[in-house]
Amino acid sequence: MKADIHPDYHPITIVMTNGTKFVTRSTYGKSGDTMNLDIDPSSHPAWTGGQTTILDRGGRVSRFNDKYSFLKK
Repeated sequence: MKADIHPDYHPITIVMTNGTKFVTRSTYGKSGDTMNLDIDPSSHPAWTGGQTTILDRGGRVSRFNDKYSFLKK
């Protein structure tokens, strides 16, 4: 294996949408950084059976729905 070509792999803290925290290892950020999730298995419709809705951050979902509304017929 070549030396000095792999990214730094260090511990970070993941914060789920419900406030649950856990520590894992990642190449994200620096050692000890925190990653706050917008969507996780407890809030995503794919894992909840469609019972929850996705929060519209910055109007992205609205713009998508407007652009492709002709497909909903």
